[in-house]
Amino acid sequence: MNKIAIIGSVASLGLVFGVASNKTVAQMSHEQMQPSQTKQTSQFRRIEQPLWAKAAVTAGGLGLIGLELWWFLLSKPKSQKHNQIVG
Repeated sequence: MNKIAIIGSVASLGLVFGVASNKTVAQMSHEQMQPSQTKQTSQFRRIEQPLWAKAAVTAGGLGLIGLELWWFLLSKPKSQKHNQIVG
């Protein structure tokens, strides 16, 4: 199995699990928090984001991660490509 297929599979699984869970692991309801913590965070309100915005941010992040992986792992400098063709 080549590297691109493995990277694509990992990225796809991450996207599927991220969209399917619909809740962040680190989220806690107000009932679960200790009383001392509720005083500190009472000034903040939860804002629900639209699904298209979540999908756009996720797709952009995965695209940037894929670009970095390609740049550092899969692309070769021109000097190495030239040496392989000639030599």
